[in-house]
Amino acid sequence: MRPTVLGVVTARAGSKGLPGKNTRLLAGKPLIAYTIDAAAASGVFDRLILTTDDERAAEIARERGCEVPFVRPADLSADDTPHQPVMEHAVAWLRDREKYVADWTMILMPTSPLRRPGDITAAVDLAVRSGADSVVSVDEIPAHYHPLRALTVDAQGWARLFVGDRPVRERPVRRQGMPGAWVFNGAIYLFRTRLLFEAEPTMYGDRVAAYVTPRPFGHNIDDEDDWVEAERFIAAQG
Repeated sequence: MRPTVLGVVTARAGSKGLPGKNTRLLAGKPLIAYTIDAAAASGVFDRLILTTDDERAAEIARERGCEVPFVRPADLSADDTPHQPVMEHAVAWLRDREKYVADWTMILMPTSPLRRPGDITAAVDLAVRSGADSVVSVDEIPAHYHPLRALTVDAQGWARLFVGDRPVRERPVRRQGMPGAWVFNGAIYLFRTRLLFEAEPTMYGDRVAAYVTPRPFGHNIDDEDDWVEAERFIAAQG
C-alpha cells in the first residue's frame, strides 16, 4: 500500500547571507518555484504546503498550486530557528485543525533548486524499501577534504589530526585506503511523521538511510558564489 507523504516547503522571510533569496529570480524564475515545481512533478505528495512568514513567497506558492494553510509564527521565523520546531508546528496545525497526519513528512528547502522530481521519488522508494525511520540526501566528501585528513589547530598554533587527536605524521596519504565519507546536502529530509510526537521528538529516528544525490543535483545555495554556480548550471541546460 502506498504511504501518504506530506511535503513541507520551508521559506522564512529573513536571510542574512542572501537577503530575499527565496523570492529572488534565479535564471528568471523565483528560487522557491524550483522546489515547488519539482515536488509537484514527483507525484509522491498527498499534500504540498508552504510554511513561511513571507507574503511574497506565499503568493508565488499559491500561484504554483502549493497550499499555504497558515502564516508561520514570528517565534519560529528567526535566523537560528531549527527545522524541528517548524515541522512540529506545521504537522500539529494540520493534525489539530484538519485531522490530517501523513505517514511520512519531507522537508523541502528552496536552497536546493537543482533537486529533481526523480530524486524525491527515489528517496520515498528508499524509505519504504529499507524500512528506515528517515532518509537524508548526501554528497560524497572529496578526498582532499576527508575527515581523516582534517586538522585542529590549538591556541599556540600547533596542528593535530581532527579525528582521534593524533600527530599529523599519521595523516593518511593514499585516498584509496580511506573509507568513504559523506555530508548532508540539504536537498531531502524525509522522516516518519510519528517521530515528531514521541517522548523524545526527532526527525531522524535510529535507522537513517542515505540517498546519494548525483552531482550537481544536491547543490545547496548558501552564498553568492553558490547562486552563480546554480545559475550557470541551469543556463547550460538550455
